[in-house]
Amino acid sequence: MSFLPKGELEPKDPKRPSNARIVIWVIGGGIGLYLIGSGLWGLLVH
Repeated sequence: MSFLPKGELEPKDPKRPSNARIVIWVIGGGIGLYLIGSGLWGLLVH
C-alpha cells in the first residue's frame, strides 16, 4: 500500500527529482536565505 501518486513511484527520468520536491527545496531555500539575510542585516545595523 503506497500513498505516493503513480508519477512519484515511476518517474520518467530517474535523475530528475519530482516537481513537488523541487518546490519544497525552492521554498526552503528561500526561507533559509531570508533568515540568513535578516540575521546579517541585524548584525550590521546594530
